[in-house]
Amino acid sequence: MSDLKKDALAYHQQGRPGKIEVIPTKPHATQKDLSLAYSPGVAEPCLAIKENKDEVYKYTAKGNLVAVISNGTAVLGLGNIGPEAGKPVMEGKGLLFKIYADIDVFDIEIDETDPDKVVDTIKAIAPTFGGINLEDIKAPECFYIEDRLKKELDIPLMHDDQHGTAIISSAALLNALELVNKKIEEVKIVVSGSGASAISCTRLYNKLGARKENIIMLDSHGVLNKKRTDLNKQKQEFVIDTDIDTLEDALKGADVFLGLSVAGVMKKEMLQSMAKDPIVFALANPNPEISYPDATSARKDVIMATGRSDYPNQVNNVLGFPYIFRGALDVRATAINDEMKLAAAKALAELTKLPVPEEVNAAYGGTHLAFGPEYIIPKPVDPRLITTVTVAVAKAAVESGVAKKKIDNWDQYAEDLTKRLGLYNPMIRQIRSKAKSNPKRVVFAEAEHYKVLKAAEICIEEGIARPILLGNIDRIHKMIEENDLELSEAQIIDPRSDSEQERRKQFAQSYFDKRKRKGTTLRSALNSMIEWNYFGLGLIEHGFADAIVSGLTSNYPEFLRPALRMFGKADDVQLVAGMDVLMTKRGPLFFADTMVNLEPDAKTIVEITLLTAHAVRKYNIEPKIALLSFSNFGSVKGAVPLKMREAISILHRDHPDLLVDGDIQGNFALNVDLVREAFPFSKLVDGPANILIFPNLAASHIAFKLLKEGGELDSIGPVLLGMKKSVHILSLGSSVSEIVNMVSIAVMNAQ
Repeated sequence: MSDLKKDALAYHQQGRPGKIEVIPTKPHATQKDLSLAYSPGVAEPCLAIKENKDEVYKYTAKGNLVAVISNGTAVLGLGNIGPEAGKPVMEGKGLLFKIYADIDVFDIEIDETDPDKVVDTIKAIAPTFGGINLEDIKAPECFYIEDRLKKELDIPLMHDDQHGTAIISSAALLNALELVNKKIEEVKIVVSGSGASAISCTRLYNKLGARKENIIMLDSHGVLNKKRTDLNKQKQEFVIDTDIDTLEDALKGADVFLGLSVAGVMKKEMLQSMAKDPIVFALANPNPEISYPDATSARKDVIMATGRSDYPNQVNNVLGFPYIFRGALDVRATAINDEMKLAAAKALAELTKLPVPEEVNAAYGGTHLAFGPEYIIPKPVDPRLITTVTVAVAKAAVESGVAKKKIDNWDQYAEDLTKRLGLYNPMIRQIRSKAKSNPKRVVFAEAEHYKVLKAAEICIEEGIARPILLGNIDRIHKMIEENDLELSEAQIIDPRSDSEQERRKQFAQSYFDKRKRKGTTLRSALNSMIEWNYFGLGLIEHGFADAIVSGLTSNYPEFLRPALRMFGKADDVQLVAGMDVLMTKRGPLFFADTMVNLEPDAKTIVEITLLTAHAVRKYNIEPKIALLSFSNFGSVKGAVPLKMREAISILHRDHPDLLVDGDIQGNFALNVDLVREAFPFSKLVDGPANILIFPNLAASHIAFKLLKEGGELDSIGPVLLGMKKSVHILSLGSSVSEIVNMVSIAVMNAQ
């Protein structure tokens, strides 16, 4: 079984099978809550909606609910595999809707191929939804189904297979033409493919100004010309009067090639016959009509896009559909019309010309993306998409007269959109991508554990790190074989083996020289070096490794003490501290100190605050810091509030530009409205806080663990701050993903 197949099947069945779930949005803990949610209280919104049907948007989830509907007849290049087999794709589409635009989705798979019956089924269930995304329905039926539904329904509807690629490639085409100084009205375009996506792309290019007489479309039998008598209604729309029959002849002198057909259909010689500065969109997946290396070697002046993420200019539908539906839902559009599609395409094109945020550059290996031949469309991780495209679509809906709801303040609307989504995905992507830019040698000190081995496999596969696995070699090899892991690139070391005797002596001598006046003998140093943690730290000290992660199966002091004894703090800091991160819907929330300083005094609190703020800035997040207490700005007396106020005095005096305040209670730290109402003088009126500094280790550790488990939130950490070397501790029982995240941080620090 291939790694991809194995990982994909494991991914879809781990935990709760599938990729999406439904969760309550209202209180439901008491009998009163339940009586309001259902009988008898639910009768009131029912009666209100009966009186005014539009009230359904006020009292139900309809306004933020999209149906992803398919009959499984044209799934992801897999063809007609049926509704059940297509369900994983529809769930995946639902996941993308949610994470990119906070849109809820029910995926609906219909066991029906008769287009009229499909239409009748969708019409019957349409009152449930605010919008409908048709997916993976084969041509030509998809045209008929969409056309009828657009006429007979009054909610936004789009067949993404048709229009998604059309919108994204239109943005790419506008920018590519600008770069080569060609006008869309004049260019000759060749389209390889005549399915739903190819036809929709060509129609939208026409809307942008491309002339029909300048477009040659081909299907598997050749050019759609007047000699053909085997063409359906949609293909007949693109018939031209020409004697050209083949792709080879069609491409001679052509300016633009759009491929939505099959791999390898375009040869180097064909590309070489195209006009100066050719534009090639080879979008067949997973393998394009001509490979990127072949195209760029055949023509140095080519501007190329593919459907793949491993080459520049990926035409990815996720740049469009989440934001198009977000804008359509927010103004309660009755349709997704051409004006909205064109607005999305033009917004994407314009966004590409703006300076690229650093977090996007970081996500792509620290490159400096800028408008040019290798950057003609935005990247999917660009956080500006939610505002740029969504606002453009919503405005177009209002201006074209299909919006039932008006937006008075577009700036406020854009701000509200940014608040819908947390920074979790961008932060994780940024951490991993920074690691990938310069992977380091990382010691996995507990490599006899399956989670550690699986994390090491992922780190190799994604290019995050070069693992060094510590443990019994036979046991590790057995686990690798039993779990079908690919770890041939990993180095495996048994610290206790005879082959490591000389290095154990070398490491022990070094450790003894550091600790001989602190109770350590050479014999005890030698005994320590048979332990994974000590030996792993020795590998770093003597240049055999760059970083280490440990702690999955032991309490953190068992690893922290050796690390502090071996390396200690960095030269430019006063102390070492621990930071944990919770991934909340509002963004990452940083906790400190969660593991080192038991009862810090005011000066130590100051140092912990500064260390944490410095670390958070590395993730391109501006620190907003609350020093927590059971008091609000002196409202209660006591040693803890006094200590935190003393720390604040020092911070305000010595670091006036730092957004930090306290002493303050936790609910005020996280609720800016409460602060503005009660304490308008506080620096946290510009909050809410994203860094929480606790008065002691007990408070921080307890708060973090309770929130993590109680909220079922993902986390990163604990991250050691202030160490001389890249040494990081895993939480007891960390998940594989959490281990990979920690390795990524270890690599970042080692860089």
